[in-house]
Amino acid sequence: MALLNFIRDYERLARFRLGKFEGMKGPGVVISIPILHQIRKIDTRTQIIDIPRQTNITKDNAPIEIDFLVYMRVDINMAEKALLEVENFRAAVVGLATTTLRAVIGDISLDDVLSQRDRINELIRLRLDGETERWGIKVTNVEIREIDPPKDIQDAMNRQMSAERVRRAVVLEASGTKEANITVAEGEKQAAILRAEGAKTAAILEAEGDQQSAVLRAEGFSDAMLRINGVAQDAHSNTMGLQYLETLKSLGNSPASKFIFPMEFTGLIGKITGLGNDEDD
Repeated sequence: MALLNFIRDYERLARFRLGKFEGMKGPGVVISIPILHQIRKIDTRTQIIDIPRQTNITKDNAPIEIDFLVYMRVDINMAEKALLEVENFRAAVVGLATTTLRAVIGDISLDDVLSQRDRINELIRLRLDGETERWGIKVTNVEIREIDPPKDIQDAMNRQMSAERVRRAVVLEASGTKEANITVAEGEKQAAILRAEGAKTAAILEAEGDQQSAVLRAEGFSDAMLRINGVAQDAHSNTMGLQYLETLKSLGNSPASKFIFPMEFTGLIGKITGLGNDEDD
């Protein structure tokens, strides 16, 4: 009696005829006959394997405990190898992942193990994928879940991180103080420049005002002199004669017995006499 096997898209069925491998079947309906055929299904979806926590020794001889996950799947085009090349491919991957992790961690110092998870993940994945390819297994990803260093190392790391935080705080505070001092100095510089420019402008304006005031005073004095000169030119010469007479009157009252008269005096007397005659006429 034939049996009907319904194979899903993500499955493949290995069928053996009297112990001889006939090939991978599916998806769809695959017929098998008891006693004549032996069958075995394989799931080609991604599987997650939890690698148990284990102690590893770093390059600088520091013991460290690590556990991680391996993401793998059976290559759908090479599914027969997962049956024909290895008895239990899951157990084989677990054992290979364990030894690979120890080899990778042994080449890396403790500080790098703690700070370079992504690099370690990729190194383990590449090595695993290279080894499992012959079994038809594809390792798609490796993720380290936890890394636990010994307590004394953890305490030293905590002290180091505390000191680093203090150092950063001091640096930030010093940087802030420096920037503040620079800002204040720049502000004072700008204020001094503005004060100097203001004083300069005020001095220039004051000097210009003094200059304009002096010019105006000089122009006023010049106009006054011109007017006085014009009035003096219009004055009659008789006015000067009258001044001479007043002078003679003062001389007459003087006790002196000798008088000296300038040459112009006779001409002036003639003018005054003529002035008298004109008045008589």
